[in-house]
This record gives sequence, structure tokens and C-alpha cells, in this order.
Amino acid sequence: MESLPSEQSAAVRRIVAQHKERPGPLLEVLHAIQASFGYIPGGAVPLVAEELNLSRAEVHGVVSFYHYFRRSRPGAHTVSLCQAESCQSMGAQALAEHAQKRLGIEFHQTTADGRFSLDPVYCLGNCACSPAAMIDGRLHGRLTPEAFDALIAAGKPAT
Repeated sequence: MESLPSEQSAAVRRIVAQHKERPGPLLEVLHAIQASFGYIPGGAVPLVAEELNLSRAEVHGVVSFYHYFRRSRPGAHTVSLCQAESCQSMGAQALAEHAQKRLGIEFHQTTADGRFSLDPVYCLGNCACSPAAMIDGRLHGRLTPEAFDALIAAGKPAT
């Protein structure tokens, strides 16, 4: 298991200390770590386990169970495509296939150049404008493959 640099280790211990006294603090701790680092570094798992008096398996189980938690550094841009029923009925599967082909990655992956991460989400609350996506925290609705390409092109550096 990877070890964390001392400054990251100290940050994880601070995060745990901030949430330790709350009932069932594990999820809050993991959310705070991901907010701080962008993902849950493997080296954080034994620290969290030790500080919360849990087994490494318990912490790893939670990190690996919830798709929201990243176990690797995300790309510079995060693309989340809605896969819920409303979006599915309006072409989300075709949009997802197009996005995967366009970016050259599957869901839960990051492009080789580190520019984009692609994630499925299960409802962005934009059902009236399906299919929907969130790119870098900004909601987009009624996405077509062409509109998706335009949004992705806007996120690429000029060449």
C-alpha cells in the first residue's frame, strides 16, 4: 500500500480529528479527504482505520463500495453523465457511448493525458432537460453528441 508524504498524512489526521467525535464518522471523513485531495489515496486507508479504530478492510470496503469515491487522481476536467431513467429514455446510453468513444475511455477512467475523467451519475435533477451531464460542476441539458463535442473542445488547451 502506498505511503503518504508527511504533509498529506498530517492533513488526513487533521480531517479525521475534525470528524472523529461525530456518530459514524467514516463517510464524513472520506468525503472530506476526497474534497481535500480530489480522491482517496491508498495510503489514507490505514491512517483512517487507525484513527477511527476500524480495520483496514472496513475502510477499504466503504471506499470501494461507493462509486462516488475515487481511488486515483481525477483528470483536470470531470465529466459526469446522467444514467438515470429519464435520461436513459432520452438517449443517455447513446450519449455515453459517444462520450466514451470521443474521450477514448470507459466510465471511472481518466484520459491518458490527464485532461478528462468520465463518471456515471444517477440523477442530476435535470430530468426535464434530458439527457444531462455535469462538466466541472456545471450542469448541461438536452445534450447531443455534437453539443458534447463542443463542450469537450472548450476544455482542451489550444494547440
